[in-house]
Amino acid sequence: MQDLTRETTRRRPHNLATDLVTQLSQKILLGKINPGEKLPSESEIVREHGVSRTVVREAISKLQASGLVETRHGIGTFVLERQAPTGMHLTVETAAGVRDILELRLGLETQAVALAAMRRTDEQLAAMRQALDDYQDLLAKEDSCVEADRRFHLLIAEATGNPCFVEIMQHLGSNMIPRSRIASSERAGANLAHQGYLANLEHEALLSAIRRQDPDAARAAMWTHLSNSRERLAPQE
Repeated sequence: MQDLTRETTRRRPHNLATDLVTQLSQKILLGKINPGEKLPSESEIVREHGVSRTVVREAISKLQASGLVETRHGIGTFVLERQAPTGMHLTVETAAGVRDILELRLGLETQAVALAAMRRTDEQLAAMRQALDDYQDLLAKEDSCVEADRRFHLLIAEATGNPCFVEIMQHLGSNMIPRSRIASSERAGANLAHQGYLANLEHEALLSAIRRQDPDAARAAMWTHLSNSRERLAPQE
């Protein structure tokens, strides 16, 4: 029993730090703290989140390792601009490029959404709901809903608790939502509003599975969503 107690004690700071990483990275992803802006001070984070300085330092270290922030000694910790790594130059302007991106996302996001369904917090679920509400509002106004779409998928990646998923999704940038990238000559005649409506129905199925914390249903819903997106946007053979 004493060994179990010691093991639980050793794990607790790690869990608190992971929770804090989740909350801070979500603020960064949602633009509540923008690139170039400084994070709250260590003391402010301690007061706001009710954790120790050790937990805060561990969380900041994890954010640094994921490339989200950098600490400037004597000044503070700042959010970094997200840059694609050297050699990663994705240009998606053709239907063939769309197919390539969607094939990549099929492998990446089916696993990410299953993990998100198991690990998501209530706060993350609420942020996903808000992203889809924004998507629906923009769709109804016939405005671009690409940003809300991208935010929803980034939130799923963030809810995995694994910063590698967020890293890869951020590297994709605007290429993540390929309907905005196809040259107009290749999407002539495509009803983008109707495509956005169909995608939204699929988003709702994703959110429902995540809410129920059902990883198998979430994985199936993501596969359906991205497969359908590929069919809607790629040229017919």
